[in-house]
Amino acid sequence: MTGYKKQKSSPKNLGMYLIAGVLAILLSACSAAAPTPEKSKATPPAPLEASAAQALVHTASRVSPADGMRLVQVPAGEFDMGQEGEDRSSPQHRVYLDEYWIDQTEVTNALYAACVQAGACEFRVRDSATALHYNDPAFAKHPVVYISWQDAADYCQWAGRRLPTEAEWEKAARGGDRRLFPWGEALPGPGLLNFNGLYGDTTPAGSFPAGASPYGVLDVAGNVREWVADWFMIAYYRLSPASNPPGPPSGEKRVLRGGAFDDPPHSVRVTTRFAHDPTSPGLNRGFRCASAP
Repeated sequence: MTGYKKQKSSPKNLGMYLIAGVLAILLSACSAAAPTPEKSKATPPAPLEASAAQALVHTASRVSPADGMRLVQVPAGEFDMGQEGEDRSSPQHRVYLDEYWIDQTEVTNALYAACVQAGACEFRVRDSATALHYNDPAFAKHPVVYISWQDAADYCQWAGRRLPTEAEWEKAARGGDRRLFPWGEALPGPGLLNFNGLYGDTTPAGSFPAGASPYGVLDVAGNVREWVADWFMIAYYRLSPASNPPGPPSGEKRVLRGGAFDDPPHSVRVTTRFAHDPTSPGLNRGFRCASAP
């Protein structure tokens, strides 16, 4: 029987194998060490001048003597609140509201700082990110964040106003029709709002005139979620009064509205309701105020 003769590797072949192995190790190390390219962020638009913001108002406006905030009039009347098919926002139902006024933009760091200086508000610096947003002059016109529900209520009281009810917030954002976004039915996109991580952070209040509501209220979609007066109750829309609903009498969580700079498209609809611990502030939580005529 003919035997099998094992071939021996030549020194030349061994050298090639060693070189190939070393190259593979080096390439693997370089690949692991290479940083992942960071997703580029869009450049945020500049905030509106006061005259341009006033021009968006289709009813009436006035400036608060307490803090300089422009308020927009929302006339008395009915509107359709909620959306069929949304677990937390159904059934859609007809609601009547008396006339009220609401802040055209979210309360900014500069405005909140005035309340702190007056001794009526408190700002708790929790970490470097908190300090950056509140203390950096570059963020003065951005909405104040890291605000609890009580912090927001205290500011509104100092300014001679109050937090809007959930129904007031939605009517100001939606107007008299059944639109899903402040500007209409078109899907969210650049130029309309700050959402979906597009800018990576908050943007100056009032930077998106194309995204204004029918009354000229700004930033009611995106930028920061906004505290409203109401306690959260998932079935409240089935029980609420048809006229000036005040919200449930008690609860464990408060309602936030509007979506934030890091929220996806479905979360910035005017009907979306968030429930959150009222003592818990955060980077995506802010507020605006409202008042009676």
